[in-house]
Amino acid sequence: MKTLYIECNMGAAGDMLLASLAELTGDVKACENNLNSLGIPDVTYNFEKGVKCGIEGTHAHVAVHGVEEDEHMHEHEHHHEEHHHEHTHEDHVHTHEHEHTHEHHHHHTHMSDIENIINGLNVSAKVKSDALAVYGLIAEAESKAHGKPISDIHFHEVGTMDAVADIVGVCYLLEQIGAGKIVVSPLATGFGSVRCAHGILPVPAPATASIIEGIPTYSGNIEGELLTPTGAALLKHFADSFGTRPVMAIEKTGYGMGKKDFAKANMLRTFLGEADNESDKVVEMKFNVDDMTGEEIGYATGVLMDNGALDVFTAPVYMKKNRPGILFTVLVKLEDKEKFAKLIFENTTTIGIRFSEMERFKLARREEKVMTKYGEVSFKVSEGFGVTKAKPEFEDIKGIADKA
Repeated sequence: MKTLYIECNMGAAGDMLLASLAELTGDVKACENNLNSLGIPDVTYNFEKGVKCGIEGTHAHVAVHGVEEDEHMHEHEHHHEEHHHEHTHEDHVHTHEHEHTHEHHHHHTHMSDIENIINGLNVSAKVKSDALAVYGLIAEAESKAHGKPISDIHFHEVGTMDAVADIVGVCYLLEQIGAGKIVVSPLATGFGSVRCAHGILPVPAPATASIIEGIPTYSGNIEGELLTPTGAALLKHFADSFGTRPVMAIEKTGYGMGKKDFAKANMLRTFLGEADNESDKVVEMKFNVDDMTGEEIGYATGVLMDNGALDVFTAPVYMKKNRPGILFTVLVKLEDKEKFAKLIFENTTTIGIRFSEMERFKLARREEKVMTKYGEVSFKVSEGFGVTKAKPEFEDIKGIADKA
């Protein structure tokens, strides 16, 4: 399977993702021309080579009205109602609620305005849908951080177009790359504090902290703000899973450089390749019951499978006091263990669940339809580890047998 792995050892920002993905296309200049043809109002993309700690990569520059966001005395992607910032990791800003005190006036933009901008672009329906979903995550985080409805959240004009350019650009490039699976490393956030007009805020800032709920992150050993709201929202939307780089044959590597310099190379790295032999983490959940009927056990098994369990199986056991009972084993995705704990407690009589995380090897699977003299038959084809297996779908064979 064509797999994209995104390595975020120095956090993530929209421009870093954009630059790294542009390198994966194989022709950064052509990528720049394509992005400039998307029709984002007043926006110009420019990619140039950059070096961090001796490693060459690409810087992504987005200019609005010919001026980059960091020339507007704004910090990157903050959404804290501030109107004056210091620079840290990246270059977008979204502000709200207050009139700006700069020498030039800035227009404020609502979420509905952003929807109109994105819907009017020269991109596919999927790119529009993805971009709106990502911006929706940011608006939702702002709404939560400020205790105000999304309709009351405003975004600063120049920062808004800068963020729209990053978000739409990343969505567009991911569509062009066409990976079947996207895996993202745990996200480094940095630590410390960031100064805004209203005081000192902790890192990660409130909007970013809201977006990263439910996904693996860590502070790391770099003081400063490494993970921006736009970077966090893009990764949360697109990641199929978070973890270490899977077993894959790497075909291309992309380096997207950040704007600041640290002791560690400030870059985001992407790997594109084939991951035929998949290894992923699952959670095995086990519990015993001795007071459920066969009918109740069958119903509970069905509920768990219908809600997305990878597998459910039971085995007879003898329990305390020599009572015959049933051992349930439920395999679920790592991120679903709390969901299934709730389902298990709701649908069985158990009062305790044992669970352990484990890795598994699995063959890459696909379905092929083959026309035979008896009719069309679906085959499940599994490949990997130098092995290929093909098995006809039993229901198709059964249907043919019944007719013949």
